[in-house]
Amino acid sequence: MMHTAFFGDGKHVFALTDDMIAELERIADLGIGAMYLRCVKMHFTLADLVEVIRLGLIGGGTAPERAAQLTDTYGRNRPISELYPLAVDILDARWGGAANEEAPE
Repeated sequence: MMHTAFFGDGKHVFALTDDMIAELERIADLGIGAMYLRCVKMHFTLADLVEVIRLGLIGGGTAPERAAQLTDTYGRNRPISELYPLAVDILDARWGGAANEEAPE
């Protein structure tokens, strides 16, 4: 249920663990199923994408401070077309598993 991808300054591992899903649901005031549908149906907010990426980084093992720094630097004022595929891939990895699941190096 992990996804590995390039984001910002290099390759990172992303995982929406149960705790990160609970935090995403709290922040968005929306259940994970509704969030997933909102994203795949293109009804997301920019904050949805950034939070999925940030919480995915934390769940993948990145320190919370570093995850916030990465999303502040590389997730804001960027084309949405750069953020959307990554956020959906992170959600997909948790929803049904991902083809590129690898352990962190």
